[in-house]
Amino acid sequence: MRILDRYILKKFLTTFLFVVIILVSIVLIITFSERNEDFIKNQVPAKLIFQYFLSYAPYIANLITPITVFIATVFVTSKLASHTEIIAILSGGVSYPRMLRPFLIGSVIIAITSFIFTGWIIPNANKFRVAFEQRFFEKEFRFNEKNIHFKVSPTTYVFLSSYDSNREQGYRFTMEEIKDQKIDWKLTAGEIKWDSTRNGWGLKRWSLREFDGLKETYRYENINDTLLQINMKPEDFGNMNSFEQTLTIPELDNYIADLKMKGADNIPIYQIEKLVRYMSPFTAIILTFIGVILSSRKTRGGVGFQIALGFFIAFIYIILFIAAKSNAETGGSNPILAIWTPNIIFTVVGAALYRLVPK
Repeated sequence: MRILDRYILKKFLTTFLFVVIILVSIVLIITFSERNEDFIKNQVPAKLIFQYFLSYAPYIANLITPITVFIATVFVTSKLASHTEIIAILSGGVSYPRMLRPFLIGSVIIAITSFIFTGWIIPNANKFRVAFEQRFFEKEFRFNEKNIHFKVSPTTYVFLSSYDSNREQGYRFTMEEIKDQKIDWKLTAGEIKWDSTRNGWGLKRWSLREFDGLKETYRYENINDTLLQINMKPEDFGNMNSFEQTLTIPELDNYIADLKMKGADNIPIYQIEKLVRYMSPFTAIILTFIGVILSSRKTRGGVGFQIALGFFIAFIYIILFIAAKSNAETGGSNPILAIWTPNIIFTVVGAALYRLVPK
């Protein structure tokens, strides 16, 4: 790596870190001022508050990455242009694509770091953050759905008329084994209650009907200690708000596989979350490329104008991303195409700008 590469790369990465620290600090201060009343009302210990903001910071840093990387690129490139350093570089025989190399190396470093954070570090931090917000900022959660249907295995179906999340108890429980469009057996119970010591469900007033062709056997028990172990736990009836943000990529894969086996309807939420995590790191590379092209010439507006332009374009990207994600979640189009639409659009824009920039 040449001295020029090290010079530009150092400027780019240090500026990026500086912008991230400044913007994240501003967001944390605003968040603290907004939620300070909740902290006081709920008598939250200072240690938990500190831990909350420690876990909240990487989440915010990743959320504003499109803005921070674009601002850093625009700031560094426009400063080089205003000091006629870019003209000197190009006059010295360095080609424009060659000048882009340190910026692209820096963006790749940011992209890899972002992928590691979104895949593992941030989800683990979100486990505490989401639990903290649900405990102190949201109303007490109550599971209030009725007539609940889902699978616990490819051929086993469960029905509950209602479920009490506080007591971890379900009512009018039915479980059926259906193979080749025929019922093999049917288990019913007046109540089921989670037994944490034995890691299963205790059945109350249960009956079992087994079918073998035209032959049927029936068994009834009015005891409370019969244990049923199935692929269903109290967590399945818990507060699932932002739950996808708490899963690492391996955990996300396992959870999606589990939902597919159960035949759940909310699989797209987790599939889209996975797609976003693989897509978002490429944003840093694309916006860096566009930022260099837009800022490599002197303008009458100066550095301030170009930074303002950087904010504007970054916000356009974020709006496009939010719209694309909403479109994917509603099933309006192919989720992969929908999630990648902002990157595709900005890649085309970057390629067009590159053809027009003086080299």
